[in-house]
This record gives sequence, structure tokens and C-alpha cells, in this order.
Amino acid sequence: MKTKIIKIGNSQGVRIPKPIIEQSGLDGEIELLLKNDKIILQAVEEPRVGWESSFKEMAKENDDNLLDENEIDTPSEWDDTEWTW
Repeated sequence: MKTKIIKIGNSQGVRIPKPIIEQSGLDGEIELLLKNDKIILQAVEEPRVGWESSFKEMAKENDDNLLDENEIDTPSEWDDTEWTW
């Protein structure tokens, strides 16, 4: 599909047809990237999406224990020499 660059105030832009927007799933805020001389539009990734439900599931399965709990209780040589309290 071809389109033209249009003037929008002091900037320039491209109109994206509604069917393409709907097929892409883009909505609201998007990221604009330049990669290998191509402009890429993508949905903004929200950090930590789904973490809360994952943590709840881990707790339910009793899979939320620290793996290095024994090492945390015993200070290391690095702790003794590097940390200033």
C-alpha cells in the first residue's frame, strides 16, 4: 500500500488507514523505532505486565522461596570488606 507524507503543523506525518490499525492491534500510545532504514511502529510494552498474577500463582504453589536464603544469612568476605555501614 502506498501513501504520501503530509504536513501536520510544523511536522510531517503519514495517515494510516483504519483497517491496518485494527489489524495491527495498535491503540493509544505507540513506540516509533528506526531499524535498518525502516520505520517500525509497535505497541508500547508495559514493564512488569502480569507480574502480580505470576507472583500470586507462585505463592499459591509455594514456589516463592529464595533459592539462596542460606547464603544471605551468612555474610561473605565481599560483604565484610566492601560494605560500609
